[in-house]
Amino acid sequence: MKQLPIRDENYVEVRAHLNFDDNSLLPSLFGEHDRFLAQIEHALNVMISSRGTKLEIIGSSEQVNLTKLILQELYEKLHQNRNINAGEVDAVIRMTTKQTREERSENDFRISPIQTRKRPVSPRSPRQAKYIEAMQTNELVFGLGPAGTGKTYIAVAFAVSMYLSGQVDRIILSRPAVEAGERLGFLPGDIKEKVDPYLRPLYDALNDMLPTDTVLKRLATGEIEIAPLAFMRGRTLANAIVILDEAQNTTPVQMKMFLTRLGEHSRMVITGDLSQIDLPPGSVSGLGEAVKTLEGMKGASFVRFSNNDVVRNPLVTRIVQAYENRDKKAHVSNTQEKRQ
Repeated sequence: MKQLPIRDENYVEVRAHLNFDDNSLLPSLFGEHDRFLAQIEHALNVMISSRGTKLEIIGSSEQVNLTKLILQELYEKLHQNRNINAGEVDAVIRMTTKQTREERSENDFRISPIQTRKRPVSPRSPRQAKYIEAMQTNELVFGLGPAGTGKTYIAVAFAVSMYLSGQVDRIILSRPAVEAGERLGFLPGDIKEKVDPYLRPLYDALNDMLPTDTVLKRLATGEIEIAPLAFMRGRTLANAIVILDEAQNTTPVQMKMFLTRLGEHSRMVITGDLSQIDLPPGSVSGLGEAVKTLEGMKGASFVRFSNNDVVRNPLVTRIVQAYENRDKKAHVSNTQEKRQ
């Protein structure tokens, strides 16, 4: 038996009904054993009951209206022959409920999915929508924030889309070859075999967007290039979209070198998390210095993600929040000690 929504002293129960025209889409809308409806109920604190093509929603006025928007959005996706899964349901919930008043705009829901060869990639949070919009309108975009917010994945999807549509001739993906708190020692093999472990996340993202044989063919022709940051020196990258991932692990000299590689008819996306710097202690992050130096410059856009934008397992959001809280407490404690 379903439980009624949780009530507080200001709770006023309302009931609303939704009716859908195409009965054949409802199993996909509801999910196996109504799991998508249960997911929405849990997120919105409402109760949803179905009878035929008709749904009844019980809850507070605001939550019921949000639930209707979510269900209508999901139904529209199915009507457009787009599959939905638990992640897609979570994305629509986020886009509908997690927008602050400052973030709400008509454009948030008008961002078209990024088209790749395998599947469309839609924004799964309002900040992701702004990130896509920034890449569409600026030559240089910085995506800053914690792990799991889609900074790299969406940037690679956008790069693939630009390449497939003929807007650029090449995709260039780069990362600094810095070990995350480990010392792996000597690695056997040729130069490609030595650096590939550092670049594996970029290969994984590409394989989500393009068939494997296409990726291999384009890598062989050089139309797609995945290379460590050290290989960028002395080059001019024209007619390309260039992505630098894990940019918090660059030095200021490396970052300046990379930024000045941008050639004509090209775009550059730089992603990183300033809370996860793997440089030697005492080193200055090139990403941090670039943010201070370039913010406000014409043609450059800075999109900052937060733990609210994490789109991985919900536990990841709580993990990021826990570390943020710990760091804030440590900062406050250190500040108090210095004053004393």
